[in-house]
Amino acid sequence: MSLPQHLALIMDGNGRWAAHRGMSRTEGHEAGVKTAQKVYRHCRDLGIRHLTLYAFSKENWQRPKDEVSFLFGLVTRYFTQKELRELMERDIRLQVLGELEDLPATTRKVLENYMEKTAGNSSMTLNLALNYSGRDEIVRAARLLLQDGLRPEEITEEALASRLYTVGQPDPDFIVRTSGEYRLSNYLLYQAAYSELYFTHTHWPDFDEAELDKALAEYAHRQRRFGRTGEQVESPTK
Repeated sequence: MSLPQHLALIMDGNGRWAAHRGMSRTEGHEAGVKTAQKVYRHCRDLGIRHLTLYAFSKENWQRPKDEVSFLFGLVTRYFTQKELRELMERDIRLQVLGELEDLPATTRKVLENYMEKTAGNSSMTLNLALNYSGRDEIVRAARLLLQDGLRPEEITEEALASRLYTVGQPDPDFIVRTSGEYRLSNYLLYQAAYSELYFTHTHWPDFDEAELDKALAEYAHRQRRFGRTGEQVESPTK
């Protein structure tokens, strides 16, 4: 089966999953973290080289303060030495896409430690889009172009891409969103230009290995043309 080099997930529906069960939103987020752990392990077993999880957007700061505090508390609770050992054993590098400096100090230190310890791992890159905004990422890259003194003719797609958070990684081949919403929500806007999109009504906590395999099977049947005709893709010499 043809697999994406880079899979990006929008983990949506923790609150709705919890509401349907008479549970609190925080219980939904707790369940969502456990699903994320299962998914990244499954992706590593499948051989997917890059996985990006949309964990917290800049817009999410507008949520109730106690919910935001709980979400960042989950990082310190689940990013333990045991979890770090597993990333090392599985040869997984952790990267954060977003503005780390705005995160609570404890959360930032935990993530920085993980990134430093896993920097040499190369079998899979696990990206956490945390305090992330696709539009802000593009603006940030444009500012870096100016700071680096590039002339107008030197500003190319490659130059801009080299100043994105995902520098050195392929653009996502496949973006999956759970819980029945049909939008990107300011996620990887530059990188998603040619991504295949997949939407499911399954809430994130229920998005298990079987649901991921179902999505990947759909991806395997897609024909990625990048502006070419289907005939050209099937017969590259034409």
